[in-house]
Amino acid sequence: MRLIPAIDIMDGKCVRLHKGKYDTMKIYSNDPLEMALQFEAHGIEYLHLVDLDGARGDGIVNISVLERICYRTALKVDFGGGIKTIEDIQLAFDSGANQVTIGSLAVKNPDLVLKWLSDYGSQKIILGADHLDGFIAVNGWQESTDYSLNDFVKQWNNQGIKYVICTNISKDGTLKGPDLKGYLDLLDRFDLFLIASGGVTSINDLKKLKDIGLHGAIIGKAIYEGAISLEDLENIILAS
Repeated sequence: MRLIPAIDIMDGKCVRLHKGKYDTMKIYSNDPLEMALQFEAHGIEYLHLVDLDGARGDGIVNISVLERICYRTALKVDFGGGIKTIEDIQLAFDSGANQVTIGSLAVKNPDLVLKWLSDYGSQKIILGADHLDGFIAVNGWQESTDYSLNDFVKQWNNQGIKYVICTNISKDGTLKGPDLKGYLDLLDRFDLFLIASGGVTSINDLKKLKDIGLHGAIIGKAIYEGAISLEDLENIILAS
């Protein structure tokens, strides 16, 4: 299972939110590259990088952070937040992203996302399925929709999407454990490389996610608050 630390960016800084609420922002580092280098030094291979400014705006904002991390580390970065146009997605890949995560646009402009899926392939596009009470949320989670999680994933799975990051917003940043039941339900319904996001709090959580068949797990606040240490993650990697 991929162990994927998260770096969320606002104003060029490494931050975390609580349940996606921007007014709960807490700064953990003024230098996201330094955080990325720490991850790499402990054997981490993957990074989930989110441009929070871009997610609620009109395009990518913190592209320089992506560039610095991609060119100063060997981390395989999946990048999301603010990818709205052909120019945006090409900029993300040109700046070193290994994969991009597309959420809001898959709701608002599915034809464009289908074109990207055809142009770049299913190995490069991750569907961001962020939901609250089973309904998809968009624009940095600031806008709710009446689009159910199951219908959303089914539509895109039928179109060839294989990688899905699923975030239960009610779990995000709470350190109260991941949505195991929700992930099991998706795995029962669909043939996916499913990546858990939200609520991962302990090494035991990671074990449970691996045991039920998750392809990866994103770990955010648990690292920054010390609930899971980088040494813990390194030991898991060395033992695998």
